[in-house]
Amino acid sequence: MSNITNQAYQYLVHMIREIELRHLRYFLALADQLHFGRAAARLGIAQPPLSQQIQRLEELVGARLFDRTSRRVQLTDAGRVLRTEAERVLAAADAAVAAARRAGKGESGELRVAFAATVMFLALPQIIREFRARFPRVHLDLREMPTGPQLAALRAREIDIGFVREPEPDPELEIVTVMREPLRIAIHQGHPLAATSGLEVRDLADEPFVLFPAELAPGLHGQVLTVCRNAGFRPRIVEESRELYTSVSLVEAGVGVSILPASVEKLGWKNVRYFPIPGPGGETTIAAAWAKERPRPVVGAFMTVVREVGSGDSEM
Repeated sequence: MSNITNQAYQYLVHMIREIELRHLRYFLALADQLHFGRAAARLGIAQPPLSQQIQRLEELVGARLFDRTSRRVQLTDAGRVLRTEAERVLAAADAAVAAARRAGKGESGELRVAFAATVMFLALPQIIREFRARFPRVHLDLREMPTGPQLAALRAREIDIGFVREPEPDPELEIVTVMREPLRIAIHQGHPLAATSGLEVRDLADEPFVLFPAELAPGLHGQVLTVCRNAGFRPRIVEESRELYTSVSLVEAGVGVSILPASVEKLGWKNVRYFPIPGPGGETTIAAAWAKERPRPVVGAFMTVVREVGSGDSEM
């Protein structure tokens, strides 16, 4: 590219950068009205500033956009081409602003939501349905994940919001209880204790236990230990299971007894009997958790739906 051509190119780039959306809006108003007075009135400005801006735009474009006479105003060939492109540019700009506004209100974008498996037996499906209906432009990335890994993922900003069981306070996280669920004693129906009327936790003192590892659900694991300690014993754990449905399977296999969230009853194991745990410690809580630092607007939008759905749900 010669120096002259390069200079001309740089000048053209500079001129294009000088064109503002305001120039294009003024141009389109005049292109629609073909009358300076009516176009100025439509824009809410005086006629002289409109004439000045049209002249400036013609200078920047380097071509005459309107043929003007005392009787009429008409678009030139250059003006007709610019009209088509200006409409496209302004439509794209308006769409970009609208998209940014929706994102700022939490109405678009992506939301990464994690949940413990059994939370899907509670109100979470209803929350998801309602959120999708209300915010169809938000893509929900749903991930099944135990509580422990959820907390780590929240701190690492790998997920936006998590539904966790019995979480400990964390200075990095906002934690709000959104659901409550009873705990159940789970025991094989052929076990002698299964025929007991009103089985209590203290009756399990000599029984082998099936329990999930503490790192998967530290709060719930600690709660089960506390329930047993309050009943006067420490559970003898003979098997650890990383999934609650596996825990129920092991109970059905006669490996041991367990204390689990009531939602596991919906898994449908026929040879397992469940007993309620009355009194303190007989229920578990599920909390929504998200990073305290700069929470995304879409998290706030999701939590609005969580609270509204939960206001009419006995399990929340």
